[in-house]
Amino acid sequence: MTHIITSLCLRDGGCIEVCPVDCIVPGESADGWPQMYIDPETCIDCGACVPECPFEAIFPEDEVPAAFEAAGGEYINRVGLTGHYEAEDAEGNPVILDTVRQLESGEVIDLTDDIQVNYDFFEEGPGYGD
Repeated sequence: MTHIITSLCLRDGGCIEVCPVDCIVPGESADGWPQMYIDPETCIDCGACVPECPFEAIFPEDEVPAAFEAAGGEYINRVGLTGHYEAEDAEGNPVILDTVRQLESGEVIDLTDDIQVNYDFFEEGPGYGD
């Protein structure tokens, strides 16, 4: 079992710093991989990354919600979206994303699609080469 970083990820990066096995890799938005990804072959399922995510974007694979209900104001970060987001990550570096949409209160989205995207990053995408 692995953990999955869902499209609620806005690239804070604090998860990378606490991972004891260095299995979290940032994708590159320009290459179609706008968030962070967890290598399922390396992840030891320790959960250290979960409390570090300020966006509550990380779940054990078998707990990724099929019906995530937004409180309102959260962002979803997926290829094909065109909204703009700017902030700083955990180290104070700029984060600029043009693949986001802000969610409405009560809006329900399926995050289970992010499971396959995570696997694809390492099987078909750049993986550690990114």
